[in-house]
Amino acid sequence: MNIHEYQAKELLKTRGIPVLKGEVVVTAEEAVAAAKRLPGSVYVVKAQIHAGGRGKGGGVKVVKSIAEVGEVTRKMLGMQLITHQTGKQGQQVRRVYIEDGCDIDRELYLGILIDRATSRVTVMASTEGGIDIEEVAKNSPEKIIRVTVDPAVGFQPFQGRQIAFGLGLEGKQIGKVGELIGNMYTAFLDLDASIVEINPLVVTKDGDIIPLDAKMNFDDNAMFRQKEVESLRDTEEEDPAERRANDNELSYVKLSGNIGCMVNGAGLAMATMDIIKLHGGDPANFLDVGGGATKERVAEALRIILSDPNVKGILVNIFGGIMRCDVIAEGVVTVAHKLGLTVPLIVRLEGTNVDKGKKILRESGLNIISADNLGDAAQKVVKAVKANAK
Repeated sequence: MNIHEYQAKELLKTRGIPVLKGEVVVTAEEAVAAAKRLPGSVYVVKAQIHAGGRGKGGGVKVVKSIAEVGEVTRKMLGMQLITHQTGKQGQQVRRVYIEDGCDIDRELYLGILIDRATSRVTVMASTEGGIDIEEVAKNSPEKIIRVTVDPAVGFQPFQGRQIAFGLGLEGKQIGKVGELIGNMYTAFLDLDASIVEINPLVVTKDGDIIPLDAKMNFDDNAMFRQKEVESLRDTEEEDPAERRANDNELSYVKLSGNIGCMVNGAGLAMATMDIIKLHGGDPANFLDVGGGATKERVAEALRIILSDPNVKGILVNIFGGIMRCDVIAEGVVTVAHKLGLTVPLIVRLEGTNVDKGKKILRESGLNIISADNLGDAAQKVVKAVKANAK
């Protein structure tokens, strides 16, 4: 789950991390009023969307008068902000953050995430702040500092000093950064975050250390115990199909391909996408209906897949354990009849009640292609999609 910059800063502020004063607004009039309450003569107007790269796309503007704050906010609200993370369609700006400006001397990077190679929480830092850390990793990997945290003892003061020295900090800055990272680490654990990132972390002309931007992502599976975080969810920023799937307890991620996938189990879903790619196809989604899905949930899963106009064929791959094959078949047939299925549908069923499931499909009167195994299913769906494209 993602949240906005202003929400991330509020969470960090309540956990001992100092941030600049700012207010979120939804009209130009509110922006002017917010600027009047800020202390500085320089203001930063920031579009709030769930994507990085806002500055390059025109979503971050530095202005020097309250009148300009209103003008820039008026232009920014409602615009389709296009960044490298939004895709060509962009993301509509519905709210703007008005923040006090500061006198920047240096820009640094700080981030905390889980390193899957070590299975440990890792602190990443770099002197190359203000740009995507992916670019730094690609072009200047030697400029990234990585410190792995032992879960038995947590983040230690000497690790803070190690990072501070690597960033070229000195004097009181060393202790400030160590304390800041310690508070970031605590927030990361307490809030079940998947990433806590400050980019840039700036050193001011006066030598102060200030988080200028903040990003936090969270583990969706932990929201049942993170009500504070869950309350920050902005459904308008989510893909409509993914939001619909979430409301129906389905795990769905939209991709850029043209072969829809409906599978039970995350591992099997990943394997299904892999084998589609192996045979020259391109998956349109990841969709796991789960082990205990009902006929209604299966039907909704198929509707979500078919709502994607890019889908030119569908592969249903079910290995029935807890999930019964006849339930899958009933759901598929129900939706196919109601919607008048026009794209090739390949179904591979195996496991509990597989004979009942195959009988339901066979007697449905629909043009459903049966597959014997996963390899056979992938080959058939790729072939069918390519044949239809001619």
